[in-house]
Amino acid sequence: MAQNAKTPMIHISKRPAVPLQKKIVVYAVAIVLALIVCGIVTTLLTGLNPAAVYTTMIEGAFGTQRRIWVMLQDLAMLLCVSLALAPAFRMKFWNLGGEGQVLIACFACSTCMILFGSKLPNPLLILVSLIASVAAGALWGFIPALFKARFNTNETLFTLMMNYVATQIVAYFVIVWENPKGSGKIGMINQSSQAGWLPTIGNSKYLLNIIVVAIITVLMYVYMRYSKHGFELSVVGESIDTAHYAGINTGRVIIRTMLLSGAVCGIAGFLLVAGTNHTLTTTVSGGLGFTGVMVAWLAKFNPFGMIASSFLLVFMECGAGEISTAFSLNQSFSDILTGIILFFIIGSEFFITYQVHFRGHDKSAQDAVAREEA
Repeated sequence: MAQNAKTPMIHISKRPAVPLQKKIVVYAVAIVLALIVCGIVTTLLTGLNPAAVYTTMIEGAFGTQRRIWVMLQDLAMLLCVSLALAPAFRMKFWNLGGEGQVLIACFACSTCMILFGSKLPNPLLILVSLIASVAAGALWGFIPALFKARFNTNETLFTLMMNYVATQIVAYFVIVWENPKGSGKIGMINQSSQAGWLPTIGNSKYLLNIIVVAIITVLMYVYMRYSKHGFELSVVGESIDTAHYAGINTGRVIIRTMLLSGAVCGIAGFLLVAGTNHTLTTTVSGGLGFTGVMVAWLAKFNPFGMIASSFLLVFMECGAGEISTAFSLNQSFSDILTGIILFFIIGSEFFITYQVHFRGHDKSAQDAVAREEA
């Protein structure tokens, strides 16, 4: 009786490692439940047939060949930024500056295209733009890393502030380089000469970007899983004290990892400007730095897992846009559906990580309590 009184009605304990197959089942159940709830919400708010809405979502992503290519391009760019953020997050360095790192790389690439577009041969201009983009992104990652390593500053606030600095730099030079004057925008850079533009493969201007990101995905997986540097950043993420005991220079690991993260963000910025958009605005990065945080977290920082989480978010974005157009609904309704699906997917992480015990129904609840008190 005394033991029963000490045992709480509900007790939550951490699960042991869950096999991949069970994780997939949990995610699948979460998505099915999310679609059911979305269907109910759709019927109650709009009176539309949920099946028609879901069909429209699929058409929005896969309806035409062009839509498929656009979706793959968006997936590649989101995946690239997510890959850039993953090493820092694995190290528990909360880099929220991916947006600024991509944006400053876009600025560096645009600067090269504008200033040297008529002075350098195209292959050399592309190479210079790539180097400048990678260097700019790496610099934007290096600055907060240096202050963290030397003065233990708060990296979350620091990287967020770096986003605003990058935005204001771009906003200033958009006005300096505006074309035509008074328009408040740059327009297509080197539209007539296409100087600095990446070449197209086949009939798609997106294929080269997709191939580059696919290569980065494989390299990042090998780096994080099999390299000495990947092992060191994992140790630093688990425990700073353990890293010190093992003789790891944590400051050097922090700086090195953020240089890598910024450099990969720089590649993403280069691909955005030289590969697809060919222009510069304060919104050219499209929030990739913030969405990439969710992608990396959902995949537990596994580069191949990020392919699936990137696809999920991009598919919902493409589908949500088509819903708004086809049924004359505003974007807010699409955001509601996206939010419901993400809520269920993120919520499913709780049941993967923890288990719930009820008093009197599960003897393991008492055992869990006893272990904690011991």
